[in-house]
Amino acid sequence: MAIICMARQVAAMGDEISAEVAKLLNYKFMKRTDIEKRIVELGFPKEKLHKYDEVKPGFFASLARDRDEYLDYLQTAVLEAASEGNCVLIGRGTSFVLSELPNMLAFRFVADHQIRLARLEHEFNFTEKQAQQRIDESDSNRRGFHKSFFNSDAEDPAHYHLVINSGKLDIKSAAALIVSIVETSVTPDLEAAGKKKVSEMLLAQKLVNFLVFEHKISVNFLRALVIDKKIVLQGIADSSAIVEKALVLAQKAYPDYKIESAISVVQDFKTYK
Repeated sequence: MAIICMARQVAAMGDEISAEVAKLLNYKFMKRTDIEKRIVELGFPKEKLHKYDEVKPGFFASLARDRDEYLDYLQTAVLEAASEGNCVLIGRGTSFVLSELPNMLAFRFVADHQIRLARLEHEFNFTEKQAQQRIDESDSNRRGFHKSFFNSDAEDPAHYHLVINSGKLDIKSAAALIVSIVETSVTPDLEAAGKKKVSEMLLAQKLVNFLVFEHKISVNFLRALVIDKKIVLQGIADSSAIVEKALVLAQKAYPDYKIESAISVVQDFKTYK
């Protein structure tokens, strides 16, 4: 069971190479539209998706509660897909969401600027100016998205197992290279450890969703960490009563786990709307 996360520049053939990798490995390919669909199915309003989905949130959008809700639903969708194993995920910071999985492999696709321009001009019948605007907008949005949600630089090659220049390798050659890395890198021990870890991460995310969306617990930046048979809640609340309520609900939902709090209580903490 390997989890393959792909990142790409626009016009770097990332979607095409990812699809070929999934075909060669007989893995499920979670396309952009698949992830978007699942985020909406989980409960995020479709009409608000354009504010956050692989774009740089505007000033007010970045301060809204919708931002954290989007991230919770995104992480849930990604963890669900990863828990099924043998999948290829593209974009949406998936390699950052799944960075703790020992069986996750991350790849990024880039290409020379002139090649990207030519591809956009050919595919969309753009003028050079239009193609340049599309590149500038896409690059800015992806940088802003990763900075806002993961405080990371998606262009840093250190985040990936391999960065591939699709101007130097064609689709089939790039896909074959990735397949060879997957087949030689992911051992049975890594698969087993990855399966256990993603199960714990999904359990933690479901608990967060349970508290925030079903019971409207007002803990900002709420996260849960599973350590063996213990779950630690993290975040910021403005009263001890809220923390106690979160602990009680979590213990009822997961009676086989010991629930602990690492939630900070900050009086007069101003929540956003």
